[in-house]
Amino acid sequence: MKITDNRPVTGVTRPRRTTAAGPVEQAAQSPVRARSISDVASFLGITPEELTPNVREGLTKLIAEVRRLRREVERHGRRIAYLEQLADEDPLTPLLNRRAFVRELTRMMAFAERYGAPSSVLYFDVNGMKRINDGYGHNAGDAALTHVAGLLVAHVRASDVVGRLGGDEFGIVLAQADEAVASMKGTQLCDLISATPFDWEGRRISVDVSFGAFTFYARSEPDEALSRADQAMYEQKRARGTGHDD
Repeated sequence: MKITDNRPVTGVTRPRRTTAAGPVEQAAQSPVRARSISDVASFLGITPEELTPNVREGLTKLIAEVRRLRREVERHGRRIAYLEQLADEDPLTPLLNRRAFVRELTRMMAFAERYGAPSSVLYFDVNGMKRINDGYGHNAGDAALTHVAGLLVAHVRASDVVGRLGGDEFGIVLAQADEAVASMKGTQLCDLISATPFDWEGRRISVDVSFGAFTFYARSEPDEALSRADQAMYEQKRARGTGHDD
């Protein structure tokens, strides 16, 4: 799952102030098709003989009010969808935050259990973040994280889930991927990131990452899966001699 930043979103802006009666009165003055009134009258069981000018005016106002309420419901629906998106987004990168990532991981585990299709979770950690922060400043560190996030989300399938787990740690859920596929994909992404420096104030800064993978075949605890992938990532760090440098 990829997240795109679509701000500003229509329907979230402050509504134009009107009096409570204003929109209804304006709508009542606008022409309404006779067919709409006839349909409403028929639905309400009003006979043509009972459709007097006063009744017709009342139905016109009723139709206008229903339309106004429908627009209000749609506007609030868009706002709710926008707020839900904000609740799932990482504040720095165009990725899911940890809460949303764990939710999607749980969903993928349920899928693996039901259909017997293994999936995997990759755990990435950026090496040398302290070096970047100390040498270039924390804004450069943020740029490095955004750079890594962009490379990850651009080089996975639409069915995969990418999230920032916190700090300089990222996660990917690879749908229907066994150990071999997960290991190959993790290695490819590490090589890609190492080979793709980013520009910062006229300088080219290289970023290096380590990863660990854990494959699940049935539903289990998401925290356990992340812990296993995290442990595998630190084993790779130790093997490479990169260590940990908060």
